[in-house]
Amino acid sequence: MATIKDVAKEAGVSIATTSRVINNAPNTSQTAIAAVQAAMKKLGYRPNANARALVSKSSNTIGVLVNDVSAPFFGTMVKAIDTIASEQEKQLLIGSGYHDANKERNAINLLINSRCESLVVHSKGLSDDELTTLAQEIPGMVIINRTVPAIADRCIALDNHRGAYLATDYLIRNGHRDIGYICSSHDIEDAHDRLAGYLDALRDNGIEPKDHFIEYGEPDECGGEQAMVNLIAKNTPITAVATYNDDMAAGCLALLQENGIRIPEEMSVIGFDDGHIARYIYPRLTTIRYPIQVMASEAVKLSLMLANNVPVERGEQKLFMPTLVRRASVCQRQ
Repeated sequence: MATIKDVAKEAGVSIATTSRVINNAPNTSQTAIAAVQAAMKKLGYRPNANARALVSKSSNTIGVLVNDVSAPFFGTMVKAIDTIASEQEKQLLIGSGYHDANKERNAINLLINSRCESLVVHSKGLSDDELTTLAQEIPGMVIINRTVPAIADRCIALDNHRGAYLATDYLIRNGHRDIGYICSSHDIEDAHDRLAGYLDALRDNGIEPKDHFIEYGEPDECGGEQAMVNLIAKNTPITAVATYNDDMAAGCLALLQENGIRIPEEMSVIGFDDGHIARYIYPRLTTIRYPIQVMASEAVKLSLMLANNVPVERGEQKLFMPTLVRRASVCQRQ
């Protein structure tokens, strides 16, 4: 394990200078900063916690990176991880990345420097290459809800394309052909895959997709409401709408009801996730179940095994399948 003394020797500067660079102290020359940073990279040194400390049992902490800790979806994910952590007598440290590369990077570095033994990372901002480099450095790092080809055996993901295909195909089998789609405006693979699933289901059933049947918004209730406003304003002749997630579906339902449009008699709506909100809005939401609890449990178990050098059967990524949940917001078109 490299020490600050090793870094100072490699950089050709004093330990005091090395410490100033590490702690971003003022009055440090650019030459010294460059030399110390190069030495740290070469030696794999991290301030306060070399990455190898993740497997040293020097702490009982699991690091978790989510998009937004306040979002119900990620609350469910964290709860599932915490259940396993409690069984193992470990604690959680949680960071939010907000789908932003710099914020995700800073949060991961903080978790590493806090000597987390394992990491469960939900990242949409960092590149595949950077996540691969981190995974090579951090034995106990597992990626959830994303596929990174170079480290596929450390990825736990959902077939988002399949889920949106199921949702759209279910509407078609209920007699709907003019089907709108409310999509997340975030530039992430989940949004791309779900939109592609919607489009492929239409084409496979002989229905030509229409661009003006698709609206984008923030993946929350307000975004879903505004997207539905836009669809109504354009006077689209849709009889059903599929949505990126349950939160957007909830906003959509509220807007429709406020405008006197009966659900599902005049407009069928289907969500995605099967979160808590799907069970308690009216009418109860037909949706696609995202098994995030099971996925999160699998991810943290794998992370702990890897961090503790427990032999793991390596193979392809673990790809989970979504399922349809029939409730009351979709009906047969007359």
